[in-house]
Amino acid sequence: MAQVQISTETSAWLLQAKDFLDEARRLKPGPKRNELRETAKVLREIAKLEGVSSPTREPDRRPGS
Repeated sequence: MAQVQISTETSAWLLQAKDFLDEARRLKPGPKRNELRETAKVLREIAKLEGVSSPTREPDRRPGS
């Protein structure tokens, strides 16, 4: 039977994007808030591209299993 491996690692880019969004939520609407939201959007895109370009690791296959 084929094994599916789900990555539990969260990209550093996504964590940073979350921090930017948290900071943006604390601000009143305006240019600084919009800038933080745009930065978070770019970081999420980078994370998505990184996920597509990084090779998926094969599950550990031991002889006899």
